[in-house]
Amino acid sequence: MLSLLSPFLDPVAFAIVGGGTLGAMILRTPARDLVRGVAALGALGRRSFTADPLLDQIAAFGRIARRHGVMALDRSVIADGDVAAAVAAIVDGASPEDVAELLRQRRRARGERAVAAAELWAGAADTAPAMGMIGTLIGLVGMFVRMRDPSAIGAAMAVALLATLYGAVLANLVFAPLAARLRRRARDEAVERLRLDAPLIALAAREAPRVVMAEVA
Repeated sequence: MLSLLSPFLDPVAFAIVGGGTLGAMILRTPARDLVRGVAALGALGRRSFTADPLLDQIAAFGRIARRHGVMALDRSVIADGDVAAAVAAIVDGASPEDVAELLRQRRRARGERAVAAAELWAGAADTAPAMGMIGTLIGLVGMFVRMRDPSAIGAAMAVALLATLYGAVLANLVFAPLAARLRRRARDEAVERLRLDAPLIALAAREAPRVVMAEVA
């Protein structure tokens, strides 16, 4: 197997394409977005987000609030950041409108982070073919410089041809699919998280009259 692939392996061509693409990503991407974009790849190996467990937890919060009051929720352990922030706001007496706005802001921020992560890899997909072309030009220059040495022409020609191949493969089989999967995963999670709004707003609405009565008293 290795013998079949060996003609397609050239460290110089790969260094030009891979190193050039990485350098372009670093230069045009803020460090925070770069770290998030790389970290987002870890989520692709996990199960897709589903709101069902959180909906069950919110329903349990409603039962606890009816029996013991909303302050009892302050001791709840909530793994999800959006639900934790909304419940904390409800405990603090936030109105349904405030909770709805809080959820919208957090959803918008999450969407912006997801877009930045997908754009990182989409940009890499755009850059890799250009780096392949640069590698091809470098290889051609090397060929012309070594025209008097036939034994050196082969290595330069390999760089010229394989750089274009590496750029096309990385762009279309690695970076572009990664960007597409990140966009699809973010879109699916956003749709699922919309299901959390209604029960959390309803929980805030149920507690709002108690808050108003306490303020009047």
